[in-house]
Amino acid sequence: MDRLIYTAMTGANASAQRQAVLSNNLANASTNGFRAELSSYRAVPLRGDGATTRVFALEATAGHLDTPGAAQRTGRALDVMATKNAWFAVQGLDGTEAYTRNGSMDVAADGTLMTSSGLPVLSDGGAPVAVPANSELSIGQDGTLSARVPGQKPSVVGRLKMVTPTAEDPLKRGDDGLFRSTSTDPLPNDAQAKLMVGVLEGSNVNPIETMVGMIQTARQFEQQMRLIQTAESNDRSAGQLLSMQG
Repeated sequence: MDRLIYTAMTGANASAQRQAVLSNNLANASTNGFRAELSSYRAVPLRGDGATTRVFALEATAGHLDTPGAAQRTGRALDVMATKNAWFAVQGLDGTEAYTRNGSMDVAADGTLMTSSGLPVLSDGGAPVAVPANSELSIGQDGTLSARVPGQKPSVVGRLKMVTPTAEDPLKRGDDGLFRSTSTDPLPNDAQAKLMVGVLEGSNVNPIETMVGMIQTARQFEQQMRLIQTAESNDRSAGQLLSMQG
């Protein structure tokens, strides 16, 4: 009886965790540059004294869907989309270098180039980009940043740091939603990376597929809960039989 309870419990817990992953994906279906998180079940035998007769179900994160989202043309000068597998470098809240595909940028009051979520954008030198006061910023297809002060010619103030992960050092998602290298070391600047100006990358989440997955996961959770209720009913019936024999 206890085997059924623990097996069903782990199955219900794994279903609940997958439901949380799918819910987060669906909530970010309209977030620029969002990468859908992938998940998978895996069976883990319980090791101990005697024969290995119990297998628990666990939910494992299998990484993220690396397919680019749909391009959305905005016409805005500070909206950019990285092409191929390039990523923009930003400074995370913890001060470390992180990467995002969200290319919606703006200039803060102090002249720092920021993402739409308020993170400093890094230059190819690894430092936040500083824009001269009262200047109009433009971004070239190679990431070159040009500032134009009224009455003066445009001047280059830096270049966006763009990186391309490799199979030897792929990116992984952090708890803050940003991506970092698996080795935790900053990736080198990719001088060949290109971007499109006036375009934003949308989320690669498929809302319909995600909703179907949520329905399927909810049914799996209900099945596991029914098994737990069955185990409870069997335990109650066994207790009644033992009390009658006593």
